[in-house]
Amino acid sequence: MKLYFSPGACSLAPHIALHEIGVPFNGLKVDLKAHKVADGTDYYTVNPKGYVPLLELDDGTRLSELAVIVQYIADRKPGTLAPAFGSMERYRLMEWLNFISTELHKQFSPLWYPDTPDMTKEAQKKRLAKRFDHLNPILAKQPYLMGQNFTVADAYLHAILNWSPQLKVDLSPWPGLVQYQQRIAARPGVVKAHNAEHTTKAATA
Repeated sequence: MKLYFSPGACSLAPHIALHEIGVPFNGLKVDLKAHKVADGTDYYTVNPKGYVPLLELDDGTRLSELAVIVQYIADRKPGTLAPAFGSMERYRLMEWLNFISTELHKQFSPLWYPDTPDMTKEAQKKRLAKRFDHLNPILAKQPYLMGQNFTVADAYLHAILNWSPQLKVDLSPWPGLVQYQQRIAARPGVVKAHNAEHTTKAATA
């Protein structure tokens, strides 16, 4: 398998998942500003959508969209990073993946753009604060989103919350989230992914 990623982007989530399950893969770094792969390939010829992550399977099949990619990775080793398909727990996992995608990931996005008005940025931070209010008590009483088991939803949430320092989003009012980030960051698979991307804190969008 090949994972196309950009250091510190949301593609950190599948990067973590691959290290967590220990399957062999090649990581291909993408410069999202130039839209070039490290070997000079025009990234649009790989993924016409132009963003990461993208997972290329051994037969050449390509998967895009983070929530799909991380579930595919998890299912390479059933029972490790995702509950079984068809179970209510699997739907709970998909519920979390959708929440992170729409209520956190997309709410963070405007903060990356230098031309976003300050008033808009402050409004976005207020929206994020409401979502953090929802997450904090959950993660204060249990180690992971799904309870006692680390899943790909945790990899995704960690990747998104990892942007907070660079985007001047202060997580200190939500100690459950701060401790959660520290807990996730200490996992060996997460450490390997950060080391591979040469980032331990916030990096790029």
